[in-house]
Amino acid sequence: MKAVIAIDSLKGSLSSMEAGYALAEGIRRADSSAQVVVRPMADGGEGTVEALVAGMNGKTQTVTVTGPLGTPVECVYGWIESSKTAVIEMSGAAGITLVPDEKRNPLYTTTYGVGEVIKDAIAKGCRRFLVGIGGSATNDGGIGMLQALGYGFLNSEGKQVSFGAKGLEELASITDTDVIPELSECEFKIACDVTNVLCGEKGCSAVFGPQKGATPEMIAQMDEWLAQYAKLAQQKFEKADPLKPGTGAAGGMGFAFLTFTNAVLESGIQIVLREIGLEEDIKDADIVVTGEGRLDGQSAMGKAPVGVAKLAKKYQKPVVAFAGSVTKDAVECNRHGIDAFFPILRGIMTLEEAMNVERAKANLADTAEQVFRLWCAARK
Repeated sequence: MKAVIAIDSLKGSLSSMEAGYALAEGIRRADSSAQVVVRPMADGGEGTVEALVAGMNGKTQTVTVTGPLGTPVECVYGWIESSKTAVIEMSGAAGITLVPDEKRNPLYTTTYGVGEVIKDAIAKGCRRFLVGIGGSATNDGGIGMLQALGYGFLNSEGKQVSFGAKGLEELASITDTDVIPELSECEFKIACDVTNVLCGEKGCSAVFGPQKGATPEMIAQMDEWLAQYAKLAQQKFEKADPLKPGTGAAGGMGFAFLTFTNAVLESGIQIVLREIGLEEDIKDADIVVTGEGRLDGQSAMGKAPVGVAKLAKKYQKPVVAFAGSVTKDAVECNRHGIDAFFPILRGIMTLEEAMNVERAKANLADTAEQVFRLWCAARK
C-alpha cells in the first residue's frame, strides 16, 4: 500500500510535517509494509513559508524590517536556491498578530516592511516570489511596500507621504523614477483567495477594516482615499484596475501587486500544490490522507484539505481526512472529494490538553492506526 499524506498544520499545536509524521506512524502500525509519503501542506496563509521550504528543499532567512507600527520586527521568509525563489508571508512583516488589540488602527499601520523583505530577497539574487497576503494589519493600499521598493508616493510638497492609510489622504502624485531596477526582472505569484475589489461596499475598507480596528468613520475615509489613489494610479499605470477581483485583498495589497509589479493572483492552495509537486506523488498512490486543525463548512471553500482532495480525485484516489475537531457542517467536505473524515480526540479533555504537542501527535497516530486497520482488513 502506498499512502500519500498532505495535511495542513494544526495551528497552535503541530506543524504540517509534524502532523504528517504522526499520521505516518499510525499507518505503519496498521501495515508495517506500507510505503508512506509525507508532504508539507498549507493554503497560502500561516505556515506557507514552512511548508514550501520543506517541500522545495529550501532554507529560511531572517531579516529585520519595519513592522506594521513602524518599529522593527524580525521576519522569516523562505529561500529556494535552486530556482531563486523567495517565499514570503505578508503577516511576518505587517500581520495583525504583530499589533496589540489596543493599538490596532489601519490609519497608521504600514506595509513598508513587506517591501523591505522583497528588497532583501532581490539583493540575494531572487527573481521569483511566492507571497501569501493573508492576516494583514493594514489598509494602506500597499503603498508602504511600494515606497520601500523605490516608488514615490508624494504629497503636495513632493515628499513621501506618511505611513498607513493616512498617507493616502496626503497623496498627490506617484513616481517610478527611483524604483530598484531589478524589480522589473521579478515575477510574483500572490496567494489570494478573496475576490473583493478595492473600494465600495465589498471593498477592503468596508469588509476587512473593522477587524483591523477601523470605525465606521474611518472606513468611509479610507474608502474615499483608496478611490483617489486608484484614479492617480490609472493616469500613469495601464494595469491599474480597482474593479478587478482580489484588488481589495490585504487592505489593497492585491491592487498594489497587480498594478505596480509583474504579478498574478492565484488560489493559495493551488500555488502550494503546484510548487511541491504533489500531483506526481498522488498518481500512483492507493490512498491520500489530508486534514487540518478544524474541519468545517468553510474547509470546503478552497482550504488545503479540499484542495488536496480535488487533486486526488483527478486520479480517482480515495481520500480520508483527520482533524483536531469537526463541526456538523463539515459534511460539506464529503461533497468536495473527502470520502471520510475523522476527529482525533479520543476522550474528554481541555483545549489546552488537546493542543499539547505530544498529546496531539499521539491522538493523530492512534486514530490513523484504527482507520487503517479497517482499510487493510477491507482490502484483504
